[in-house]
Amino acid sequence: MNEDDLILPPPPAPPPPCTTCGKPQELCLCAELVPERTRLQLLVLMHPQEQDVELGTARLLAGQIENSVVKIGLSWPSLSKALGRQVEAKRWGVLFMGSKEEVAKVPRGGIAVFGRKDVAPDSDLILSDLEGIVLIDGTWAQAKTLWWRNAWMLKLRRIVIHPDFRSAYGNVRKEPRKESVSTLEAGAFVYGKLEGDPGLQDRLLKPFDELLSRWRKHKRRPVRTGAPPAV
Repeated sequence: MNEDDLILPPPPAPPPPCTTCGKPQELCLCAELVPERTRLQLLVLMHPQEQDVELGTARLLAGQIENSVVKIGLSWPSLSKALGRQVEAKRWGVLFMGSKEEVAKVPRGGIAVFGRKDVAPDSDLILSDLEGIVLIDGTWAQAKTLWWRNAWMLKLRRIVIHPDFRSAYGNVRKEPRKESVSTLEAGAFVYGKLEGDPGLQDRLLKPFDELLSRWRKHKRRPVRTGAPPAV
């Protein structure tokens, strides 16, 4: 046996990620997403530096809402330009992580439209007349950047939610506040409240539960003696 016989071949290259969601194949759920036909349309604005590819949830939500639009960038001239068609801004809402004081003004398990300082007196009527929802996807700092770089969002209805559940992320990913939830969880909560379909929220959340289950299984796989660690 010579020295060359002791050199191990390089490990095989990992399979390429899904071309749709960008996730590794073992975490891709695209084929299992069932589109829901909803009254409310969906626009997701994703910060280009949002790097949490494995645990990101925005595309899981968009893949379940028919005719949803996902745009990656920092700024767009208007809501209509972002959507690629003409719409009336006041009939669209943007999900906004309100201050602790604002969230406290919304009943637990509720959703409300805010004016400049308080819940709009005709909040329920505004919500019933909405045509679509804008979700901002990214870290808290990235979301603030998108908010301030797109002044047209001030023309949209500012929606604040008070979830009656804790994020399924648990200790997998740290959230800025205890009432903070993932993009998918926030969207599922809103659609569940406004679509008049009691089971919609649970259906939209199922892929997230499956994603976390797969992630934990993959990342926490026991390391066997003599084998390379799981990655």
